[in-house]
Amino acid sequence: MASALDPPPTGQTIGRVPIAGLVRQARRIAGLGQRQMARFAKVAPSTVGRVEAGGMTPSLQVLERLLGAAGLYLVVVDQEGRVIQPMEDWDDTRDGAGRRYPSHLKLILDPEPGELWADIYGLARPPETFHRCPIDREARRRRSQWEVRVAKYRGVPPPEDPRRWTY
Repeated sequence: MASALDPPPTGQTIGRVPIAGLVRQARRIAGLGQRQMARFAKVAPSTVGRVEAGGMTPSLQVLERLLGAAGLYLVVVDQEGRVIQPMEDWDDTRDGAGRRYPSHLKLILDPEPGELWADIYGLARPPETFHRCPIDREARRRRSQWEVRVAKYRGVPPPEDPRRWTY
C-alpha cells in the first residue's frame, strides 16, 4: 500500500498506480514472458515491452487485453475497496420524450402521494419520478440514515424536515 511519504509514481498512471508496473506485475503473477503475454493479448511483443518500459501509454482496450492475458480484470472500486457495479439501463423507465432520467438522482418507481414534486400543482402522476430539490433530497437522505441507524442515534430526535421551514 502506498503511503503519503512515497514519491509520486513516474510515467503514466491509473490513479497513483503506474501502468508500467501494473503490467509487469500482471506478467509476473501469470508467469508469462513478454512474447507469451503479447500472443495471449493479441498485440505485438514490442507493445508489451514499450508499455512496461513506460514508453507507451496503452489504450484502455489494450490495457484490458494485457491484464486479461494474465487472468486479471479491470474494475472500479470505491474508497473502501468495494466493487462498483454499473447502473442498469431499463428501457421502460424513460421520460415522455424517451430520455433517460438523470443518473445522479435516485429514481422513484410508483411514487406515493406526496413523493412527486408535481403533487402540489395537481399535475398528472407519472409511473416514475425523482426528487428534484437538492434540499429535499438531502433531508430525505438524512432521515433515511437516521432511521437505518436508530440504535446508534437512540434518544436523538429525528433530523429536521426543511419542507416545514418558512422562507
